[in-house]
Amino acid sequence: MKASYFLAASGLVAAPSMAAGIDLSIEIPRLQVAEYHKPYVAVWIEDDGRKAVANLDVWYDTDMRGGEGEKWLSDMRLWWRRAGRSLDMPVDGVSGPTQGPGTHEVSYTEGRRPLGDLKPGKYTLVVEAAREVGGRETVSIPFQWPPQRAQTLSGEGDSELRAIKLTLKP
Repeated sequence: MKASYFLAASGLVAAPSMAAGIDLSIEIPRLQVAEYHKPYVAVWIEDDGRKAVANLDVWYDTDMRGGEGEKWLSDMRLWWRRAGRSLDMPVDGVSGPTQGPGTHEVSYTEGRRPLGDLKPGKYTLVVEAAREVGGRETVSIPFQWPPQRAQTLSGEGDSELRAIKLTLKP
């Protein structure tokens, strides 16, 4: 009898544990303007003291030669002051290209980059968007970690962002 069969038959094989996670939906509106540029977007988590504890995503013009797209990252002023200016861009697993209008879905798993291991406590998910020849907007959603049950929280922007949905998975 093979050992793996024996272990499974005896009930000694543990099922893989499921890590907690976050699913995020970010809606970028289609704007009717003369000169449209895709927004730069930063997504991060802050603790109770408003200190950035995890940079989840930074969408910017990654295709510009010589890292030229990085010079406008500071237009996302809140993210820049709290987390961005200390980063050496691009950041593997965090940096990505700008996204056009529509709903964009991203997921993060506890223990894996970029979410990592959040200590239990109160946090705020922050999404900030800034657009050339446009505006700047921030949407914040407070949440408790780790989640005791699956739940969906939401926030709404009026100009550069629309519906932001944060789904917490225990």
